Amino acid sequence: MKRIRLDIAYDGREFAGWARQRELRTVQGVLEQMVGNLVGAGVEITCAGRTDAGVHARGQVAHLDVTNWPADLDTWRLNRALPADIRVLAIRAVPGEFDARFSALWRRYTYRVSDSSTGPAPLDRGQVLHWGKPLDLAAMNAAAKPLIGEHDFTAYCKMREGASAVRQLIDLNSKRVGADIVITVTADAFCHSMVRSLIGALLPVGDGRKPVTWPVEMLTSGVKGATVMPPHPLVLEEVGYPAADQLLDRQLQTKQHRTLSEPPA
Repeated sequence: MKRIRLDIAYDGREFAGWARQRELRTVQGVLEQMVGNLVGAGVEITCAGRTDAGVHARGQVAHLDVTNWPADLDTWRLNRALPADIRVLAIRAVPGEFDARFSALWRRYTYRVSDSSTGPAPLDRGQVLHWGKPLDLAAMNAAAKPLIGEHDFTAYCKMREGASAVRQLIDLNSKRVGADIVITVTADAFCHSMVRSLIGALLPVGDGRKPVTWPVEMLTSGVKGATVMPPHPLVLEEVGYPAADQLLDRQLQTKQHRTLSEPPA
């Protein structure tokens, strides 16, 4: 068997998320059907970040195992078969130890917001949240700072039974890019709804309705209070991986049930 890595971009507006669902159009479902047709066998594709309905990607990563990958099946041929709202950006053979999901070191998302009273530019409205109130970026970044690090993010996650909400938040920052504000969120992994809940905690701080301490108070209490923000401005930008000789170790580490690290004695 050969393991193949796919680097993928998509416009999430017409998809019911990444994960295959019966009778719904999903990114995984479309890719598996098209790739399976071209390789002449059923395939199962595993991704780094299982994006929700309406969420986009510029840097999604996935892998699949095939007995044979045709020599002429390149990005040009594959993209001709795919609908226009999915593009495969790169295809490469990878070691069997590479796992798009469990080998990943980090995922980086961005979320774009307009705080202009007139809202986003008409051509951008499908990827920008219209907030409509001036946002204080210094306050938002101050509120984000104590969230950085390894924490139990139960207050920011839609929990599955028996799952852990312990995650390492690497970066959470807001900056103005042109007329809009771009919020960047990077972590080793995310639980369900975590990114959009973090955004939902920062925006009320930015417009002055909540104090700077509100996001960390939710974190420490474990009590949910932030709105899960709409999906359309959220983009999976990039996924990072270790060197080839560290892929298996990273897999094994990621698959362990996570608890908070003990503080040093």
